[in-house]
Amino acid sequence: MGKTAIVTGITGQDGSYLAELLLEKGYEVFGMVRRSSVENFDRIDHIKDRINIRQADLLDQYSIIRLIEEAQPDEVYNLAAMSFVPTSWNQPVLTAEFTAIGVTRVLEAIRVVNPKIKFYQASSSEMFGKVKEVPQKETTPFHPRSPYGVAKVYGHYITVNYRESYDIFGVSGILFNHESPRRGIEFVTRKVTYNAAKIKLGLSKELRMGNLNSKRDWGFAGDYVKAMWMMLQQEKPDDYLVATGKTHSVKELVEVAFSYLDMDYRDFVKVDESFKRPADVDLLIGDYSKAKEKLGWKPEVNFEDLIKMMVKSDIEVVKKEYNL
Repeated sequence: MGKTAIVTGITGQDGSYLAELLLEKGYEVFGMVRRSSVENFDRIDHIKDRINIRQADLLDQYSIIRLIEEAQPDEVYNLAAMSFVPTSWNQPVLTAEFTAIGVTRVLEAIRVVNPKIKFYQASSSEMFGKVKEVPQKETTPFHPRSPYGVAKVYGHYITVNYRESYDIFGVSGILFNHESPRRGIEFVTRKVTYNAAKIKLGLSKELRMGNLNSKRDWGFAGDYVKAMWMMLQQEKPDDYLVATGKTHSVKELVEVAFSYLDMDYRDFVKVDESFKRPADVDLLIGDYSKAKEKLGWKPEVNFEDLIKMMVKSDIEVVKKEYNL
């Protein structure tokens, strides 16, 4: 018999890549989705008939318990969250409910139904925020700089507490920025690749951006979900940082995207102060040596190839949207 997994946030970027990986490995996959009037299954359309979609909500304890009782999973991957940092400033309380307290509800459900279930919590490099050391590693102290980052720190430590107090196999993956053609349009990488495609196709004339000097450690989501799965296959539960160990500025991102389409970004990109965050994070760059040593994981897709992959995909997306 193959294993069974529940993936919360299955309709998101990471959820869709993880679902593909688990199906490849012979898992039965249950995808947890929130009830909403507009169903958005775009990212999992191609595998939808191979997964069990179930409605439950991180705000509703009973719905999570019921789902775990029905699926009887070996593993639960909690990827659902209010994941867009700027929105967390507008909806700080809801962000805390989903991204912090929601983790406790899943852990409680596991504790009540079957404490043998392995649990993966999606932690984030945003927890480091105002960084205490460069590069960051598992032992670097957290100093989050957004309601999202604060909520993720709660989710991280509640997982540690359930592991230590109830002997639950709970792990947190501290994932640095990871992108793909399936990234939401509101995220900076996708904003750039999508708009570069629109400009190339003559549908737009400029792209307004915030801080071009902001630097991030960007990797490919398809690589990062492999690390999630690897963490739950270990003998002992532990937390791992997943990153590329390389940093790139937003300016480099814009440069690669536009030059791939034979354009000079300086002709089209305008800096707009209104896009700057109330408190931006410092230099986020991750040291993934523990994941490399213990899990045998390393990133495979480099920054330039990742951005080119996204631009190429967005050219097709824009053509389809505008019937070109």
